[in-house]
Amino acid sequence: MMAEAESKVEAKKLLFNRWDAGEVKINDPALVRYVNLTPQIIPHTCGKYTQQEFSKGNMMIVERLINKLMQSENNTGKKQLATRIVSDAFDIIHKKTKQNPIQVLVDAIANTGPREETVRLKYGGINVPKSVDTAPLRRVNTAIGFIAEATLKASSSSKKSASAILADELIAASKGDVKAYSVNKKEERERIAKSAR
Repeated sequence: MMAEAESKVEAKKLLFNRWDAGEVKINDPALVRYVNLTPQIIPHTCGKYTQQEFSKGNMMIVERLINKLMQSENNTGKKQLATRIVSDAFDIIHKKTKQNPIQVLVDAIANTGPREETVRLKYGGINVPKSVDTAPLRRVNTAIGFIAEATLKASSSSKKSASAILADELIAASKGDVKAYSVNKKEERERIAKSAR
């Protein structure tokens, strides 16, 4: 009887011992393969997915956000600090929206990943911009990059904590609010691509 209760507790892994990734729904069918919601208590895989080229899609989406926040001049290598920022931001999101913060993150990524981008083609020594569709993995990478960039820029010029800024950015991005930095960057990139069709 005791062993069954322990196995049920072990079977249900909650992110930061609070958030259930099993109840999150990915509304964008293109991103289902690349937004990994594998349950982990602390999102830390010790570089397990760095060896292969497209293995980023196998890493939990929360850990990818943490790693992106770590890639700045002030936070380089400070994974515990970045994890604490995300954990505190998730608490703030839950207090403000009463939703699962992982769901808010997934919706924000779906709303901030550009669907169209430009590439440069060279015709006879002249660079010509050409509009192309964006691959789903690149959409996820770009969306996480925009969210991390918004957090880092706003936290350097504000008295608010980085976790509060990240929470506000994720809430606004999940609603598709154009006032959010990441949504604004997505719209700008798609507008440039539309003019290059």
